[in-house]
Amino acid sequence: MKILFTKTALGLLALGAVLSSCSKREQSQKTGITYNDKNNGGYERFRQSHPSPGPGLVPIEGGTFVMGGSADQDITYDYNNVRRRVTVPSFYMDETEVSNQDWLDYLHWINITFPQDRELYYNAVPDTLVWRHPLSYNEPYVDNYLRHPAFQDYPVVGVTWDQAQAYCSWRTDRTNENILRETGKLVAWKDQGKKGGGGDAGIAANGQPFNTDIYLNGQMTGAGVDGKKMMPNLSPNAQAGTGKGGKAVRPVRMEDGILKQAYRLPSEAEWEYAALALAGNTQFENIDDGKMYTWNGLGVRSAKKKTRGLIMANFKRGSGDNAGVGGYLNDKADITAPVRSYAPNDFGLYNMAGNVNEWVADTYRQTSFEEFEDFNPFRGNEFSNKRLADPSKGLYAKDKYGKPIKDPAHSNKKLKYSELLALQQQTTAAQSANPNAPLATSQTGSLPVDSLLPKNSGKAYTPDARGEKDEVNKALYGTTTLVNDHSKVYKGGSWNDMAFWLNPATRRFMDQDEASAEIGFRCAMTLVGAPEINPNGKPHYPVKKAKPFKAR
Repeated sequence: MKILFTKTALGLLALGAVLSSCSKREQSQKTGITYNDKNNGGYERFRQSHPSPGPGLVPIEGGTFVMGGSADQDITYDYNNVRRRVTVPSFYMDETEVSNQDWLDYLHWINITFPQDRELYYNAVPDTLVWRHPLSYNEPYVDNYLRHPAFQDYPVVGVTWDQAQAYCSWRTDRTNENILRETGKLVAWKDQGKKGGGGDAGIAANGQPFNTDIYLNGQMTGAGVDGKKMMPNLSPNAQAGTGKGGKAVRPVRMEDGILKQAYRLPSEAEWEYAALALAGNTQFENIDDGKMYTWNGLGVRSAKKKTRGLIMANFKRGSGDNAGVGGYLNDKADITAPVRSYAPNDFGLYNMAGNVNEWVADTYRQTSFEEFEDFNPFRGNEFSNKRLADPSKGLYAKDKYGKPIKDPAHSNKKLKYSELLALQQQTTAAQSANPNAPLATSQTGSLPVDSLLPKNSGKAYTPDARGEKDEVNKALYGTTTLVNDHSKVYKGGSWNDMAFWLNPATRRFMDQDEASAEIGFRCAMTLVGAPEINPNGKPHYPVKKAKPFKAR
């Protein structure tokens, strides 16, 4: 069987599905129709495989664990991490924190793609003033930490939760665009800027940069965009295209398995599970030894012969002791340290304790441990739908940066097509003067959305009843609590924290618009398919293939 593999510029094999060209094609298990045959309608089936992680990520095999279980006692008396057994699905996570160089790549792309948009660039620059304190001389860090080459491998700080989310979105699009250009599905990098090549780096023929959602919806194709090695189009409705010999071709689809899932912030449960890395202490589901930190043992010094006595993370050992005594610095760092400093944990992740705290995706609530689901727990869902510019053609509406405009979801189930059209017509009429504004919900009283929903659906859909719009929270906000829907969780401890905060179960929160010299982040990615990362040598039931249908 001949199989075509896709290869990224980073040398990663895209283990996504590709068409099989063998003579004995697979058949539908339910109808007997042969797949990948242009003569019978062009039904397509792709090789099922375990997708590889995106650049910078390592696989984390999920499972059950006791969230909050590594905390020996609630020293702060916050009662916000009550032990709860949960299950975390397998996922991918960044090997290291996002570094200053990674962020400079982001800023460079904005500068060359939108050179006239100073607001976009300004909003993406981290707040370097987080280093400034009235009774401390930290001005050299204000001026140098982000941009000087000496700090390029240090974790980026001064980044808000919102900025981290924007970086994840940008990273998703650049990774998928690079895969498509390097494999010939889009115009190659070297041909950008040439006649018919689509303009400057990363700019499509329509003057807007590549966006994964827009591309997958078929809105990014044509002259100056199509590559020389696009996917063959087997549909009987396909027209002659730009393929070799005028053969019909098409853009990549999700079903091809070539594009990566979106980069995102990890959930709090994912982050804590990955930091503990109990898989290193597990044999046949028996956990031999628990952990207080991301390493084994109850102390913070190495017990190994070659590194015996060395501090195992970058944290504040005591009041006024951020580095140790000159001549033998205890953790070899006064502020942050390079992102690959110290030994990785059993999942291969660096600095899951110390160096910088890390943003996670969750919205903070003290009672989350009592309320969230025990499978893939997460608090902070804001469900949305992509706005349609042309419902009859299924085309997404785009903002000025080429991204799909998203509106709040108004139902917890699939709407009827007539309801979808009615809602779309209302959106168009109400926002013709301001096309980039989100659709108002019925809670704001701006639009009568409820009248468009199914009769039995009740009020407009809200995923979390006790949000910042809740009357109880409104009465208490600013009086007895500062917690609202903008309060986001961060974890891990930093270079300026005591050892207590290195425990993976500890949790704190800060407003999503604020930044700190002690908070950075790393990205995660959803793993699709079978959860087992490495089944070799483990007992399992084999998955049998269906027997081919034979017509009589």
